[in-house]
Parts: sequence; C-alpha cells; structure tokens
Amino acid sequence: QVQLVESGGGLVQAGDSLRLSCTASGRTFSSYVVGWFRQAPGKERENVAYISSNSILTYYADSVKGRFTISRDNGKNTVYLQMNNLKAEDTAVYYCAAGRVAGTHPRDFNYWGQGTQVTVSS
Repeated sequence: QVQLVESGGGLVQAGDSLRLSCTASGRTFSSYVVGWFRQAPGKERENVAYISSNSILTYYADSVKGRFTISRDNGKNTVYLQMNNLKAEDTAVYYCAAGRVAGTHPRDFNYWGQGTQVTVSS
C-alpha cells in the first residue's frame, strides 16, 4: 500500500510560480511511476506529467511543456511539480498518483492523493 499526500497549492496570479509536493508512505515508493493529474470543474481528469521510478523518463502534456517540471527525491519519498508562468487555465485540483505503468490515463495508476487546489487569477 502507498498513501500519498499533496501540498503546496494555493491562490496565485497569472505569471507566478508554485511548487507542489507529493509525499508518500511506504517502503516501495521508489519503485513506482508517479504522475500529476489535474481536474477542473466540469472537465475530465487529465495527466499533466509523470516520472519514472529512476527519474530517467519524464512526460509532459503539451499544455504545460516548458512551464512545468516534475522531479523526485526517492530518499525523501517525495515527488515535486514545479509550475512556472501559471495561467488561468491551469486552475484545477491537482492530484498525484502512483502506479507500475508509465501512462497518461488515470487507470494506469493505482494509488491517489486527496488533491490540492491551485487557483490562478488573471
């Protein structure tokens, strides 16, 4: 079992930056792919980035490429999402998720955090 807790969300202005953290419990966290998803009201949950267990492989959605950076520190059981040049359309609840498969669909991930709200005012 893996339990995930997100933190770092908040209310910012367009152009600002935020860093989200996803901290996990469980000794095997370092063996999991970790993804960040977001869900805006009335929209489907979408993957914005994921990172492989050894950090060699990363993926970014086109909408965040060049602005967001995913990284992990397995020694701290934590995955980060650095979000720069935030836009109003980035407003959503952000979730981290862990799984064994590197994919972009929610079904590829087995464990989910409770989410953290990011609101970007224009």
